[in-house]
Amino acid sequence: MALKRVWIPSPNYSSRGGAGVRLIVLHTAEGARTIESLGNFFASSSAQVSSHTGADDKANTVGEYVKRGNKAWTSANANPVAVQIEACGFASWSTSEWQNNHKNMLNNIAAWIAEEAKAYGLPITKLNSSQAQGSGRGVCQHRDLGSWGGGHSDCGNGFPMDDVIRKAGGVVTGGPAPPTAPSGKAPPFPGTLLKDFTQGKGTREWQQQMSNRGWRIGVDDMYGSESAKVCRQFQSEKGLGVDGVVGPETWSATWTAPVT
Repeated sequence: MALKRVWIPSPNYSSRGGAGVRLIVLHTAEGARTIESLGNFFASSSAQVSSHTGADDKANTVGEYVKRGNKAWTSANANPVAVQIEACGFASWSTSEWQNNHKNMLNNIAAWIAEEAKAYGLPITKLNSSQAQGSGRGVCQHRDLGSWGGGHSDCGNGFPMDDVIRKAGGVVTGGPAPPTAPSGKAPPFPGTLLKDFTQGKGTREWQQQMSNRGWRIGVDDMYGSESAKVCRQFQSEKGLGVDGVVGPETWSATWTAPVT
């Protein structure tokens, strides 16, 4: 059954400039809880933001704000090559919150992915950050776009991405690589605290090691809110001072503390 698309037009769009769509991008609205309230926000020209669609808990229904042929304004430099949906939820939600209380929303997102993939001839394949920011074709979260896509962290660690891909008719192959055992020796501390949107200065190296340890974190060389959140969780787990800043002690523990 085709999705019911409720048309709530937004003036906030522009031409794709000839760019071809290769990304199906999932977001969380972080405020609006219905497709109507989200549409009302996007309907204001002063908002200077939009998305192609939105999903809430109404069965088999999405809001449509920008036609897929146009460029919506929600993920910075990725906009020309993306078709995008806002889930009326929060990146802070746990997996159980999504799966137990928002099944209709997840089903709507999955059905929308299937329709957009068919329209654009895209595979229903989950992309990692490198693929999304490179030349990959498929489905990703806003977080996977890194600073190129505006440096956001949605849809969050709890979003059941694999389940949504399967519901959309895609295949999730393999799984995350097992965590790499700590080497027991950390590389030299770069000399600069990682905080407050630091770029370079060891940021990518730290993010990659945290990813190797099994943490869900974008490796985008920008120490934004997602990196700080993961850092705080790691510090709490390892009994370190919890401040969300990678200093010498946290840097060392990233390579030397046991994976638990």
